[in-house]
Formats: sequence, structure tokens, C-alpha cells
Amino acid sequence: MTMTMTPQTLLVEILVDELPPRALEKLGAAFAGTLSQSLEAAALTTPQSAVTAYATPRRLAARISGVLPVAADRPVTQKLMPVSVGLDANGQATPALSRKLASLGAPESAVSGLRRAQDGKGEHLFLESVVPGMTLAEGLRAALEAATNALPIPKVMNYQLADGWSTVRFARPAHMLIALHGPDVVPVGILGLTAGRATRGHRFEASANPILLNHADDYAETLRREGAVIASFDERRDEIARQLAAAASSAGLTPIEDAALLDEVSALVERPCALVGAFEPEFLEVPHECLILTMKANQKYFPLLDDAGKLTNQFLIVSNLSPANPAAIVRGNERVVRPRLADARFFYEQDRKKTLADRLPGLDKVVYHNRLGSQGERTRRVVAIARAIVEQIGEKELAEPVAQAARLAKADLLTGMVGEFPELQGVMGRYYAQNDGLPEAVADAIEDHYKPRFAGDVLPRGKTGRIVALADKLETLTGLFGIGQTPTGDKDPFALRRHALGVIRLIMEGGIDLPLTTLLDAAAASFPAVEAFAPETEALSAFIYERLAGSLREQGFTAQEVDAVIRLKPQRLNDIPQRLAAVRAFSQCPEAHALAAANKRVGNLLKKAQDDGTGAAGAVDAGLFREAAETALFAALQHIAPQSDAAFAAGDYTASLRTLAALRAPVDAFFDTVMVNAEDPALKANRLSLLSQLSRAMNRVADLSRLSS
Repeated sequence: MTMTMTPQTLLVEILVDELPPRALEKLGAAFAGTLSQSLEAAALTTPQSAVTAYATPRRLAARISGVLPVAADRPVTQKLMPVSVGLDANGQATPALSRKLASLGAPESAVSGLRRAQDGKGEHLFLESVVPGMTLAEGLRAALEAATNALPIPKVMNYQLADGWSTVRFARPAHMLIALHGPDVVPVGILGLTAGRATRGHRFEASANPILLNHADDYAETLRREGAVIASFDERRDEIARQLAAAASSAGLTPIEDAALLDEVSALVERPCALVGAFEPEFLEVPHECLILTMKANQKYFPLLDDAGKLTNQFLIVSNLSPANPAAIVRGNERVVRPRLADARFFYEQDRKKTLADRLPGLDKVVYHNRLGSQGERTRRVVAIARAIVEQIGEKELAEPVAQAARLAKADLLTGMVGEFPELQGVMGRYYAQNDGLPEAVADAIEDHYKPRFAGDVLPRGKTGRIVALADKLETLTGLFGIGQTPTGDKDPFALRRHALGVIRLIMEGGIDLPLTTLLDAAAASFPAVEAFAPETEALSAFIYERLAGSLREQGFTAQEVDAVIRLKPQRLNDIPQRLAAVRAFSQCPEAHALAAANKRVGNLLKKAQDDGTGAAGAVDAGLFREAAETALFAALQHIAPQSDAAFAAGDYTASLRTLAALRAPVDAFFDTVMVNAEDPALKANRLSLLSQLSRAMNRVADLSRLSS
């Protein structure tokens, strides 16, 4: 069949063995995206072309509309050489020009058609030709190579083709290839396959196998009708969500929300069928987190909740089969989940036979880091840091619960349940602490000391938990910085950036009003016995401020506002929001820009004087004033600085900055009439001392010079 010359839909599908489910959505998007980009680069698409990605457990496919059978011819102009080099006195081609034309495949007669044009300093010869457009077959071969090579495959497989000799590398063994341009097969191949129009549908429920496609536009509908397959990942996910809601509603319950699980199940089935299963109610005596994790992680079931949000003994199965009578499928899944739940119950019952305190000696046998010792040593450091925090904040009633929670926080790592499900660390610690009869604040702190675990996560629910969480994160940051294990580029294997943001939130939002240096010094002091450790308090402090600056910018503060405040490195992080609000209010004042510019000039003068050793940090001597502007500025400072300082001391940073607005006139007059770098050393030193006093007054809340850029 001869291809038409008009744009038509292109359909490409690779049929494979089951693809890795957690990567399927990305694989489908990457395959379609790279294919489309490659064809666009080859000028085989049109401005109206649109790409649709398809991905099921057994196929990657892409539908691209408006694809040309042949790209348009392209005019090409090639610069050859200067006219003086290419043509002799008679206008005939020189040997150099003849060789150049021959290398380009142009005949000798092309000399007469060469174009002369000025280029730079001289006249050059140009060869103008037309390059035929690439055919779809040529472009698609290259596009398929690019698309298969660029796939973000977690693990690549090597497998032999049917000839027993050739080896192919791909995500999974590939079996069939479709390449249709409208109704026509495009003669291409990849992965040892030759393109055709045949594919296979559902392994068990397709009405025909193989399935023959008559036209590229028929792909999704034909697969759904004859192959019992929903080809689109998004459509399949939406269908699963709809069925889950309907099945749960029929049981009067609500499915648990889990977007990651929904994505994974969408990558495991080609035509979903949601069914309701159940297990024995006595299993509900086990902590619900254990049951939920067992069902989700091991079986990919959706647990069902009642109106109060509590777990029930029913769950949803998403089957890849849709029999008329699903009872056998439901019974099979119920039979499979029962041993899993029994294992969870066994771990829970066995774990409760031993208290958390009895497990503590075992932590000395668990390696935390080969250069920082065991989990037992780490726990003792966390206890020391937590005690130091309590001592500093002066809340003695927290000393015992904080120390107890910090000491027991990691004990559940040695339980059978956490060994089976590491995601439950902390959660199980809370249950076992309650079983041991420990105070609720201690039990809560054991669970909560990992929080906040990610951006937007909640803080620990009580001050005991917040102190232990802060101590735990400070220990991690201080220890790893102390042995040189700092993040580099995008690599952060110990999640230190996340820990730093956790420290920031616990201080700023958690009611722990302590200077950052105090906290870092307390953390460093807990490492005296670690040989490989060298305190890096200054580097860690800079790291935390850097994370804080990024977080504040994400919250909507401008780079100038953040820089002005963070540049001073305020020790009490919970003051920073008020400082930022004050800077924002000050920047709206008419005097703000002039004062910021003057402040920048003052800073430059003081830095230069410090660098060349001519500065003076002494008191201002009014007897050395020679200009009225000096006297006026000094008098203004004597009047305004105490008011600004009093507002600062009271925590009213906005008032502190607004008070400075009255300095604009005397500051402007000073710089208009006074030569700071006077020839008289005493006069210069006195003026620099006056500027130093001005700088101290202006830069208590923020470095106002940062607002002038």
C-alpha cells in the first residue's frame, strides 16, 4: 500500500514482558516524549502535532498526530572559500575549489552556479543546494533508537534473540513491534523486532489474539474492545479510583487514600476489577498501622475505613480478571492475606514480652555508622543533647520524660515488627511504650521524634517530643558534619538537608527559644569519645542558614529581604519572621532606599579602613568635629539610637527600623559635606568611629545595605 503525502497519525507500540510497576508511568511518558521530540527534530511533525502516551504492564506506546511521511526539502548554503582562492584570473575553478566541490559531491559544472557574497573582510563563494527531506522510516528508526536508549530503566536486562546468538539490552524482553502511519506499516525495526500491525491484548480475557490494527487512530479503542486492555495509564488509574469508591460505598465504607499505591496498582493491571474482601475481626487487635502496611506493601490491597476513620476488617482487591462470579478470586485473596496478618500478630505478641528498656543493651551491637559507633552510643549522645536543651530552657519538669524518651527512642529497632516493617519505627515504639506503662508524653515522643520527616509534615505533638526530635536531628547533623560526610551537589545520602529543615522548624515553630550556637555547641559536646570526630560548628551553622534562606524564599519573601536578615545570622531563629516583616514594612518607607544606599556606602568605607589598618573602633570625640553635618549626625544618633535599641530589646523590630527613618536627612547631609578619608589621621579615625556607631544602630534588625541592590 502506498503512503499518502498528507500528515497522519503515527502509532508505535513495543509489547514486552511485565515492566517494573513503580517505574511504569515514567517509562511511558519518557518513551512517548523522546519519540515525539526526535521526530520533531527531523521535521516530520507539524505545529498541530500532539503526543499521547500509553503504558500498561506489558506495553509502551505512543500516538502522535500530524506526522508527515516525508519531511520537506531543506535549502542549504555552504560557505566554500574566498573568491581569490577558488577562482583564477579567468574566473575558472582552481584545483582547491575543484577538490572542495568533489568532497561535497557537487559536479564541476556547479562552479557557474556558485554565489558570490561579502563575508567579513572579503568576498567568498557559497554553494546553494537542496537537501531532500528525511523519510518517516529513516526518522522513526533514529527516534526509536533514541527513545529506547533514553528510557529511565531501573535495571536493564540482557537477553538473547530467537537466533540464539544476538543479545539485546532492554527493560524486559520485547516480543512485538507496531509502527503504523495511518493505515500503513512503517518499515522499521528495533530490539530485534520488525514492525507490523499486530499486538496482543489481555493474557486471559482478550477476545482475539493476536489483535490486528487497521489504522493508527484505532489503537486505544481496538485494545479496549478486542484486547480487554485500557491502554492509557491515566485512564486506567481513574477507572480504578472510580471502582474503589463505588465498591467501598456499596459496603458503607471509605478506601484509604494512597496515591503511590494507586499508581502502583495501575501499573499492575491492564483491565481493573475492584472486589471487596474480608479477614477475621480478631486481627484488629493488632495495631492498625501494622495491618494497613501489611495489606498495602505485601498485597497491594486498599484497606477500608469506617465513618470514624478507623480500620475495618474489610479491604479492596484490584484484580486483573473480571469473571462473572468473582467469589473464587475473593476467597483466594482472603486466603493469601490471612498468613500475612497472622505474622503481624505474632510479631506484635512476641515483641510485647520484652520491655523497651530491656532491649537497650542490644543497641550497642547495632552499627549506626562505622566512624560514629553504635546505635547505643548514638542514643547516649541524643540523651546528653536533650538534657542540655532542657537545662537551657529551664523547664525542669521536662528533664525526666525527655531523658526517658530519648533513651528509649531507638529501642524498637530491635523488635520483630520493625525488623519486618522498618517503616513502622517509632510507631511501634509508641505502642510498646504504652504496653510498658510509660507516661503518654514519653510514648508520644518515641513515635514523634522522627518528625518532621518531610516538607509539610506535622511537628511532634508535645514539647517532650519536640526536644527529643531536635536532639536527634542535631546529633545526626553534628556527627556527620564532624566526619566530613556533608552533602555535595544533588547527593545527600543521609538526608542532611531534610534534617536541617527539621531543626529550623522545631526551633521556629516548636517553642524552643534557644540561640542556634548554644544548640550546636551542646551537640558538639556530646561527641568527646569519638576519635574521628572534629567539630564543624561554623560550617554546620552556615549550612542551616542556607537551608533557612531557601525555605524563606519558597514562603514568598524576596531574595533581598531574606538576604538582609540572614546575613546577620540571628541566633534566635524564631525571631526571624518578625525581622522579615519589619524589613518588608521598612522597605515601604520613603526614606528606605536612601538609607539602604547610605548604609552600603558606610559598610564599604569601614571595610576598606579595616583592610588597610586605618580604621578606629574608639569612642567618638565631639571635640574633633569640623563640620556642622558631623555634629548634626552625632546628635541625631544620640537621640534616635536609644529609641531604636529600646524597640529592638522589646522585640518590636518594625518600630526599631521605622525610628531610623529620621536619620535620612543628617546622613545625607554628612555625605554631602564631610570628607571621611581626611588627611588628618585623628580626624579620619573619629569620622570612621562615627560611621561605625551609625552602622551598629542601623543594622541590628537586618543588614539594610542588602536592600539597595
